[in-house]
Amino acid sequence: MSFIAKLKLVSSKRERNLSPILLRRQKLASKIEEQIELARCQKNGTLYAPKRLKTVTNESGERVVIETTKRVKEWFWTTPNNKINLSIHYGSKTLELAKGKNAIEIGSQDELIETLALIQQVVIGGELDEAITNASEKLKAGFAK
Repeated sequence: MSFIAKLKLVSSKRERNLSPILLRRQKLASKIEEQIELARCQKNGTLYAPKRLKTVTNESGERVVIETTKRVKEWFWTTPNNKINLSIHYGSKTLELAKGKNAIEIGSQDELIETLALIQQVVIGGELDEAITNASEKLKAGFAK
């Protein structure tokens, strides 16, 4: 009983319904984390191949779970003047970071990783909520008939 007495016990209930804004922030922050890992691996000259579980039907008709490599598209590219441009995506839509601006120009691979980490903090802080909401609405409109 002395072990339990050392712990701080509280009465708590888990929040089941997160707001859509928080869910979008979490989704984008996790995708930015993938881009950070991709940039780190490219800098180190290694292959970034995250795994995911996929359910498929085999030859005998049984549904089995297999592990496959997840496809991660780069959000950054090198321009002809050897600068790196970075655009932030929510789903298949590119976020408009400022009026008419959809990319960030970066000088080096190290700066790219730092910038992605900064963008991740900005997303978690809620500064890009309006851009994320606009992209989400455009995505939803594409599914409506």
